[in-house]
Amino acid sequence: MAEALNSDKIKRSPTLNTIIMVEDAIQNSPNSVITIPELKKALPRQVNHNTLMTILEYLEKSNKIAVGLRGITWIHNTNHNLRNVAIYGREL
Repeated sequence: MAEALNSDKIKRSPTLNTIIMVEDAIQNSPNSVITIPELKKALPRQVNHNTLMTILEYLEKSNKIAVGLRGITWIHNTNHNLRNVAIYGREL
């Protein structure tokens, strides 16, 4: 009986599709800052709160988002020229 209760508490990993869905919702937010309740409303499917927190932790550790007092902001930049200027001080 105790084993059955403990197996329910195992932390579940989000799927890649769920991570991408959350990334897209944050990137395409009309505001520069989005709160967690706003993010939940913006998602096309419901996501478990604990799963969403796991995804947000991952995105913050991978420097794709910044989490502040006012909410979440997308900070990842895919522009290679801008990245090179930031790293090398000049365009390559």
